[in-house]
Amino acid sequence: MIAVDGPAGSGKSSAARGVATALGLRYLDTGAMYRALTWWMITQKLDISDPAVVAAHAEGPVIEVGTDPGHPAVAVDGQDVSGPIRSRAVSNAVSAVASVPEVRAHLIALQRGILARACAAGDGIVAEGRDIGTVVAPQAVVKVFLTASEQARAARRSADLATDPAATPDVTRAENRRRDRADAPQTVMASDAIEVDSTVLSLGEVIALIVRVAGERGFGVPGNQARPSRADTAWLS
Repeated sequence: MIAVDGPAGSGKSSAARGVATALGLRYLDTGAMYRALTWWMITQKLDISDPAVVAAHAEGPVIEVGTDPGHPAVAVDGQDVSGPIRSRAVSNAVSAVASVPEVRAHLIALQRGILARACAAGDGIVAEGRDIGTVVAPQAVVKVFLTASEQARAARRSADLATDPAATPDVTRAENRRRDRADAPQTVMASDAIEVDSTVLSLGEVIALIVRVAGERGFGVPGNQARPSRADTAWLS
C-alpha cells in the first residue's frame, strides 16, 4: 500500500492516480468521501456549522467510491456526484464536516474496509488524503507527504475551477488558507514519510519520484508488484 498525504492543492490526487496507473494498482481518494458527505448535507439543507447536526447525520447517505484510477467515480445513494463534489461550495464547507469525530469514525471505517479488500485481493492500492499515513493506514509500505508553496497551490486550485470566474488565484489562496487552518489537526506528516515539495516539479516528475521510491520498497512494474505483507495489512483486521 502507498499513502499520499498533503494539503489542498499540493497535487496529491493527480499524483496518486498517476502512480496507481503506472504501477497497476487500485486508487482511493479518501477526500472525495468527505466531499460526498458534505455535498449530501448541503443538498439536504442541514446546518453544517452545528457539529451535533453533522454528527447525527454522519451515516445518512450510502457513499460509494470507485478504485479504478482511470475512472474513480463517486456516488451518493446511487447518484454519480463526481462533478458536483468538486465545487467551491463543497470545498469551502468540507472542513466543517470532516472535523466532526463521528464523521471521521464512520468514513475511516469505510476507507479501511476498501483498503482491506484491495490488499486481500493482492491488488495493492494507492490511498490519498490528509491522514492516511498517520491514522487510516499507519503501516503503509510507502508514505509520501506532498507539499507545495501557497502560491502554487492556489494557482492549481484556481485552474481546477476555471469555469468559476470568481475562483481567482487570490480568492483561492484565501480559501486555501482557511482550509489549512481548519484541517491542520488532520494534516500531519508521518514520522516515516518522505516529504516531496512539488512547487517546481511537473506532475510527471512527482509521479516518477514516487514510483521510484515505491520500487525501492518492493512495488514492481504492472503485473509484478509485490503482494501486501502481513505488516502492511495487520492494522486492517
